[in-house]
Amino acid sequence: MERNQFPILKLIVRSLLVTLGALLVSFGLEIFLVPNNIIDGGIVGISIIMSYLTGIKLELFLLILNVPFLYLGYRQIGKKFVVTTLFGLSVLSLGTLFLLNVPVPTENPLLASIFGGAFLGVGVGMVIRSGGSLDGTEILGILLNRKTPFSVGKVVLFINVFIFFSAGFVFGWDRAMYSLITYFIASKMIDFTIEGFKTSF
Repeated sequence: MERNQFPILKLIVRSLLVTLGALLVSFGLEIFLVPNNIIDGGIVGISIIMSYLTGIKLELFLLILNVPFLYLGYRQIGKKFVVTTLFGLSVLSLGTLFLLNVPVPTENPLLASIFGGAFLGVGVGMVIRSGGSLDGTEILGILLNRKTPFSVGKVVLFINVFIFFSAGFVFGWDRAMYSLITYFIASKMIDFTIEGFKTSF
């Protein structure tokens, strides 16, 4: 009886961490970044750009564009990773939908970049440490991290350079530069969160 209780408790705790992490990411997106036309990197960044250009809801792009990377994750990492990631993406999508009409606390792009990046980084780090991901480029980062000396944050930041370049054409070069600030902060917070939780669960 006791042997079966620990895995269940562990699953519950990890599910709560993924939920909290995904909600922190959705908070950073909808409260700070999206209203100020500042993007995150990876699939999330592409989704923000596509949503802006087409008028289609952000949540839809977040789910659809991640499908190929989920398949890659299933093949290379495993079923448990994909299930955790799907759960996190579902919470993220619901969170962004719920926070859509919440009043924005600041229109200062620098403050939005700093706080948005911090919320994103901590949230993403929690999800990765719990065995999942919220973005296709994070899946690539996790795979490359296993074979190279580069951290997940550094790998993802490198991948996102061209996405920020694209954002310059859509939102303006000042917003692209603020986006770089956001992702620099987010990548540092990802690494810090993962390192800080190394001995947990």
